[in-house]
Amino acid sequence: MISNSTEIRISYANTDKMGYCYYGNYPTFYEIARTDLLRKYGLAYKDLEENGIMMPVLTLNIKYIKPALYDDILSVVVSIKEIPTSRITFLYEVYNQKNELLNTGETTLAFIDSNLRKPIKCPSIILEKLFGEI
Repeated sequence: MISNSTEIRISYANTDKMGYCYYGNYPTFYEIARTDLLRKYGLAYKDLEENGIMMPVLTLNIKYIKPALYDDILSVVVSIKEIPTSRITFLYEVYNQKNELLNTGETTLAFIDSNLRKPIKCPSIILEKLFGEI
């Protein structure tokens, strides 16, 4: 399993009138964690896009368990549990500084050839960087 953890502090701008982290912020937190994981393994979205690979989100699922509050420090743990084919699925767990599970989620992204605008198999560079020789 491939995984990484990214810390995010909840700013005042991230909160709603109740003082909770606004629910719509979590997909952004997921994206930050996902790009950090890829970067950890030598894959930057920018480089993939410059090489004709797009990765649009196909599905997003979120389960809210407890609210994050202003000034909380969140650990967004993202993992990949399956070798990707034409799609890649990322799993997320969000914890606060007390190590309480606040949120879980999942995104599935497709691999798209940016010139043809058609789905492709997972590029070999991604498989090599994430999983070694396959």
